[in-house]
Amino acid sequence: MRRHQFLRCALGTLLAPAVARAAAGAEPLHWDTRSLLGFGTTLSLQAAHADPERLREALDGAVALLQGLHGQMNLFDPDSALSRLNREGRLAHPPAELLGLLRRAQAISARSGGSFDVTVQPLWALYDRCRQAGRLPTAAEREAARARVGWQGLQLATNEIRLARPGMGVTLNGIAQGHAADLTAQLLRRHGVAHALVDAGEWAAQGRNAQGQPWTLAVADPRQADAWVDRVGLQGACLATSADNPSCFTPDFRHHHILDPRSGDSPPAFAEVSVLAHEGALADALTKVVFMAGPQGAAAVARAWGVAVMTVDKTGQRWASPGWPGRRG
Repeated sequence: MRRHQFLRCALGTLLAPAVARAAAGAEPLHWDTRSLLGFGTTLSLQAAHADPERLREALDGAVALLQGLHGQMNLFDPDSALSRLNREGRLAHPPAELLGLLRRAQAISARSGGSFDVTVQPLWALYDRCRQAGRLPTAAEREAARARVGWQGLQLATNEIRLARPGMGVTLNGIAQGHAADLTAQLLRRHGVAHALVDAGEWAAQGRNAQGQPWTLAVADPRQADAWVDRVGLQGACLATSADNPSCFTPDFRHHHILDPRSGDSPPAFAEVSVLAHEGALADALTKVVFMAGPQGAAAVARAWGVAVMTVDKTGQRWASPGWPGRRG
């Protein structure tokens, strides 16, 4: 899977294990980190616990969890559960984590009117093939691919996942990273970890950083390398960002990897969308819903789902909904 956003820690990054005191009179906190490859990028964990052995066990468990999720949902591994589903059109005895994520995705698809749809994979595959040939898809090719897209055709049962029509396919690039952040944060909490920052391709935070401050992230500028458009204090929330620049089909960014399952083309207005929510999977999926909604509908999406949204349009103009940290006006 390819990571679809570029976020950087602005504060509280740990380069080596550390010991810090959470508050006056409190037991010292031991900090440690882990990093690994997954979901097409480098994932990282920062966490603290008073018991270093308990912390080690928590972080080792989190790494194993992330590796397992990646193994199930990796489109580029022919033996992954997701690849087998796409190749064979059905998957018997699906892993519980995969089935749970697909159920969550279906619920978001239904509520968003299909703005978010994990069965968009045939469109992505079409655009990628055409990119390799140095062209865009024709209208006829696009319509043929759209005929194989539709979240209602993804049929879920406890013992089987089935695709209703030949040629359908599922990609979890638009929700798996947020879901992985959720599950990892939950695992750390079960181990008694109260202070952590999870980067699973999208972000989940709890507690505070090693300096005793709220976790703060910088949202990268979609056009200017090594620049950022905002700094966001997470305050225990999850943050997801989607942008047009990681994978483009045309140099002007008009056609890119975020594809509208209803039109078969990229939504034209936004360069980047960030969503703050209580749940990483929701934040991740809603970045795509806001892309589809455009400037006229972004505020309505934020209100309807109870999330905070920041957008950057193709001209570089920034907008933020009520509830976005530091919003002006």
